Order: sequence, then C-alpha cells, then structure tokens
Amino acid sequence: MNVVRLNTAHMTLEQAKKVIENVRIVSDKIAILVDTKGPEIRTTGTREPIEVTDGDFLMIKGDPDKESSKRCLYVNYPEFVQDVPLNSPLLIDDGALRMVVIEKNEEYLLCEAKNVGKIESRKSINVPSVSFGLPSLSKKDKDFVDFCIQQDVDFIAHSFVRNKADIQAVQEILNKHDSQIKIIAKIENQAGVDNLDEILDCAYGVMVARGDLGIEMPYEKIPGTQRLIISKCIACRKPVIIATQMLHSMIDNPSPTRAEVSDIANAIFSKTDAIMLSGETAYGKYPYEAVETMARVAREVEKSRSDIHEIPMVVLSNKRSAYLTKTAVEAASAINAKAIVADSETGRSIRNMAGYRGRKPIFAFCYNKRTVRELALSYGVFAEAIEETKNSYEFVSRALAKLLEENRIKEEDLVVVIAGNYGSNFGASFIEISPVEILLNRHEIYRDRN
Repeated sequence: MNVVRLNTAHMTLEQAKKVIENVRIVSDKIAILVDTKGPEIRTTGTREPIEVTDGDFLMIKGDPDKESSKRCLYVNYPEFVQDVPLNSPLLIDDGALRMVVIEKNEEYLLCEAKNVGKIESRKSINVPSVSFGLPSLSKKDKDFVDFCIQQDVDFIAHSFVRNKADIQAVQEILNKHDSQIKIIAKIENQAGVDNLDEILDCAYGVMVARGDLGIEMPYEKIPGTQRLIISKCIACRKPVIIATQMLHSMIDNPSPTRAEVSDIANAIFSKTDAIMLSGETAYGKYPYEAVETMARVAREVEKSRSDIHEIPMVVLSNKRSAYLTKTAVEAASAINAKAIVADSETGRSIRNMAGYRGRKPIFAFCYNKRTVRELALSYGVFAEAIEETKNSYEFVSRALAKLLEENRIKEEDLVVVIAGNYGSNFGASFIEISPVEILLNRHEIYRDRN
C-alpha cells in the first residue's frame, strides 16, 4: 500500500492520532490522507440496528442530538424535513435501504420502506436531486483540519465537494497556518461532476467516491462518469483515485468476485493513478487479504495495459521542463529502457511524467520528504528522499548506487536520467541515456577530477 486513509466520520481525534503514529512507525514513505465529513447527512446513533421490512412506515426528523429508534429516525441536519419534498426517494446506507416520502408536515416526514434492510448508527442518507444548504465545513471538520495541521499529514480529502468554494473553505484554513497539506476533492454528487473543471483549478487531486455518486446519479452513468473524471485529471496532471466497493464482497469473504476483479482492471485500463479500499479494510473481516488481493490483481493487469497515453503537453513549471519530461517518457519506451531516474524538489516534473502513463517505472529522488509522500498518489512513481547534491554528477552517482543496492536495476540496464544542473528552481535541464555502468564510471571520473 502507498497511502493510509482515515475516515473522520467514524473516528475521534484520539483514534486518528493512534493510527497516524502507527503508520509513521512502519514507514516514512506512506502518505496519510484524512477525510473530512463534509456537507453530508447521516442518521444519528442507535442502540441497536433498526430492522425494516418492505412496506414499513418510519417517521424521520432532523435533530442531531436525539437517538434514533424504530419509532423515529433522526438525522444530523435540523432543516431536513423542510428541504425534502413530498414523494422524494430516500436512500440510506449507500442505497442499501430505499424509502419514499409519503407524508410531510412541519415536524416530520413519514416514509415507506421499499425493501428489507436495517439501519445502523450514523449511516448516510441521500436524496437525489435535492441540494441541501449545509456548510462546507462542520465544527467537527474544522477540528479535524486543525488536527491535520498539527499532525502534519499529507492530504485532506474533502467530502461532497460541490464547487471550488468548498475547496477554498479548507484552503483558507491551511493558508492561515502556512500548511503544505494538499487537498483531494471527493466527487460524490452531481454538482461535483458538473463543476469539475473549476474544482480541478483549486484541488491537488480528485477521488471518485462511487458509493454516494452511484446514488446521486443513475448507476448506469457511473462508468462513463468515472472515465470522464480520470481523463480530465490526467489532462491537467492531477492525481485521481478510484474508490468505494472495489472489493466489497471481501468485507465478509476471503476472496473477491470475478466482477470485482474486472472493476479493478477497468480502473487501471482507464489509467487511474490509484485504487482505494474502504469498508474492506475499515471494518471488514479480511483487511490484509483485501490489500494483498488488490495489489496482486493490479500487478497482473499492468502487464496487458497500453503503453504511453497520448495527451497534450502541460507546463507545470516551465516549457523547457515540460518538453524534457515528455521526451524522457517517450525515449524510455522507444529504446526499452529499464527505468526513468529523476530528481525533484516539488514533484511537478515527476507528476508531469506520470501523466503520460508510460510503462517504465519512474524512480524519483526528492530533496523534500513531504514530496516523497505526495508522490505516493502518482502513477508509476517510486519516490525516495535524498539530500541536496552539489551537482548533477553527484546526484546520478548517488541515485544509481542506491537503486543498485536495492536491486531495482542492474549495471547492464539502460536507463533514462532526467535532472537539472542549475538548482531546483530552474527545473530539469538535460536528459542522458546510457547503461548504468557507463554512467557510474563517467561520473566517478568527473568526481575524482574535481
């Protein structure tokens, strides 16, 4: 795994801190992504699951301080009754239970269940086509953003993003504290899809959260919408994550369904940056097996995907660097090089190369440990921290020696090196293509002379 995600809808600050501490004990390369709860509506807590049968009637009220029961289901949004029209469909727990509003007054909604199910504590409620006047950040969200800043996490995934203003609400808090945390926009409603372009202008990356998205729009539109979002993210070099129910059956079973394997493959063939597990590892019976299964399927599918993704060149730092990064990926493919070796301060040139989705791994040596973790989300990138080098000769020697030591390359392998001679602010300034042994010998001669 490359990134650990914490879902704050189901965690306290103390629980989140414990997970973060454990991750950092294991590795300083694994990125930490924390979800905000966002402008979502959930049921309140209940002492025991509420069993519902097709045709049952249930009263619903908006009061975050009341406990839900079979007599009355409470939700965390006080204006819920006023905002939901008569005859609206209500979808509970990612659509597992469907209800319809058959009666409405100033105090409550009377709803009829349309299938058998159960309602547990703090489950999501979706009302397709209804836009609620919820603030982008709740008090709990703001507390968690402050917590993320204190813990110096890598990403905040903001839930139910509707427009750029939702991203800016989080960014304003980060800016006040000079925080370098990057924001991932969770696209899980129609408004988020409709306003994707302006969201991409403000967010570092995107998560396609298919659970709620599949409820907010007709499910048959999800595959096409998923591909559209991936394509737009690649075009502007924004990392994109496909999430929710990828191995849903492994919550209760030790092996996946064939359809789930195909779902993972489809996301990879669509050239997503990352694939994510949710309930499978949050509360499932087989968390380790789920991660291992996803990794194994991904490795196998990678063998049969297409080579370079044909997309326009994008300038993230300067035109020279943009041209060289594209050339490096094309050259590595054309001459069947073993890998691309690059240095980076900010990760921009690395993300630019990752956008072309080449088949050759990108070994990125970063002068900033935070950049290493940020690149954990980027396609085909294997990042490591490296101390600032005096010149490109020292960088090449140290980088290749490290890769040899880790058995990632061999002396006879052909590699493409892309680096800079004039400091991190100048960006990439040259490409060199040679066998590892020759590169090391030449650079050692230069070092000895100087």
